[in-house]
Amino acid sequence: MDLKGISEAIKKGTTTVGIICNDGVVLGADSRGTLGDFISSDAVIKLQKIDDGLGIMYAGVAGYAEYVVKLLRVQSEMYKMQEGHSMSPSAAASLLGFILRESVSEMGYAFLIVGGLNRSEPELISLDAIGSAQKESKYTSIGSGMASALGYLDNAYSGNISVQDGVRHAAKALQVAMKRSSATGGAMRIATITKKGFKELSKDEIEKLLKAQ
Repeated sequence: MDLKGISEAIKKGTTTVGIICNDGVVLGADSRGTLGDFISSDAVIKLQKIDDGLGIMYAGVAGYAEYVVKLLRVQSEMYKMQEGHSMSPSAAASLLGFILRESVSEMGYAFLIVGGLNRSEPELISLDAIGSAQKESKYTSIGSGMASALGYLDNAYSGNISVQDGVRHAAKALQVAMKRSSATGGAMRIATITKKGFKELSKDEIEKLLKAQ
């Protein structure tokens, strides 16, 4: 598949959102997997913990993305043993860029969002299928529902928000995307990364959030 084909394919499935907050980062993703117009699964885990201060989300070929995530997790553990502290999102993005550039044409493709803390500062970085990285200052989204999610966030995000508000905005952005994109669906997964570490919200917590909106 050429780069144009990859770009078009990535628009047809998945919605993930990342939000910068004043006290951390919020990551959110749906769980639907598709094969063309066919819904193959509603239980794909697209948001994953790498370390207490680092999380990753993906869209693209699930098998390839999982391979990339596993490589990052191993490298993160080695980095922590050698350096004595967790890998920052910037360092993770540099490594992921190399992995994507070296293997995209052979194994598949993936678009990634990496989020976490860099010396206690919230950091959010998106990577395209060939490893080009973009550091985000507010929020980002990838996938079929990204237009709907970004449209909501454009209106709702006011800057200097708390993680609590970020969680609420992530849930609403995913809810809006699920209504507009048939390739986005299943369950929501939402996690926060703060000085207290990586915390994923329970299904009940997310349901309460959505009912309160």
